[in-house]
This record gives sequence, C-alpha cells and structure tokens, in this order.
Amino acid sequence: MALDEEGNAIERKKHTPVQKKLYKKHHKIRGILLAAIPRTEYLKTSDKSTTKAMFSSLCANYEASKKVREAKATMLVHQYELFKMKDDESIEAMYSRFQTLVFRLEILKKSYVAADLVRKILRSLLARWRPKVTPIAEAKDTLSVEDLMSSLKVHEISLNEHDSAKKSKSTTLKSKGKQSQARLCCC
Repeated sequence: MALDEEGNAIERKKHTPVQKKLYKKHHKIRGILLAAIPRTEYLKTSDKSTTKAMFSSLCANYEASKKVREAKATMLVHQYELFKMKDDESIEAMYSRFQTLVFRLEILKKSYVAADLVRKILRSLLARWRPKVTPIAEAKDTLSVEDLMSSLKVHEISLNEHDSAKKSKSTTLKSKGKQSQARLCCC
C-alpha cells in the first residue's frame, strides 16, 4: 500500500508507475509466502499489514531466540553423544535415526565432519558387530558414511542369514529314566 507525505493511503488508481510496480511486487511476494505456509500459520499472521511484518512474525516464531536455539543445540549434542544402536534395530533403521539427529544439528549450525560421523556410527553399533567394526576402525583409509553404511548392510545380511541358519537347526532332547504320562484330573 502506497502512502502520501502525511501517511495517508493512496488509492490504487492514483499510484505512480513506481508505486504500481512496488504494489505488484509486494502482492506477488505475499502470495508466495501465503502459499508456502499452512492455514494455521496464516491465521496467526493475517493481522499483519505488510508482507515484511508477516515474514518477521514467522521468523520470530520459528527461529526462536538465541537462548532457545542454544538449548536445543545442547540437547541434540547430548543425544548425539549418547547415540547407540537399539538391540532389535536394523542398520537401516539405526542410520535413519542417526541421519535425523545429524540433520537437526546442522539446522542449528552444529555439524560434524564425515570422519567424525563414521567413528560415531562405529562406536554406536552393538557388540555382535565388533568383528566387522575392528578392521574398519583400524584401516588407514578414510571411509565415507555411504561406503560404511553399504558395508554394514552387507554384513547385516550375512548376520541375519547366519542367525536364521542357527534357528532352523532343530535339536531333540532325550529324557533319561522312565517316561511319565500326564494325567488329567477332572473335578
């Protein structure tokens, strides 16, 4: 909306070419912003008269204060430090949780280099993975996270194959002494 020297609104019909261009630009940006946010957020910002005021309100709500960002970052760093693979979790599920955590840290400007991520993944694996982890950890080559995950997925397949082969073997137990019969008692 264009204003005159006294701060009064100027009718659109009386806009200068420059004012018309600014008006169109403002409403184009406003339309993009409104299309990008959910209705609930629009309702929170609909009282704002300018697109800049709407954007500032959204930034204040989502970026939060510096203290809040630091508290979130501290919490996420703590979660990163304590990250471990769960007993019944697949490599894929563990890595998905790990990626989510790392992504959330990156949003808050806390990031790690690839070598740190590889070491963290290796440290977070369960004890049954140690035969695979040791040679990787001792290797002099730097391994990318993608290569590590590929290697771990292959190893997981062989672990699952080995576990299923163990389960399929059946064992029979022989009883010593007399055979006992189960008697049913009806009352």
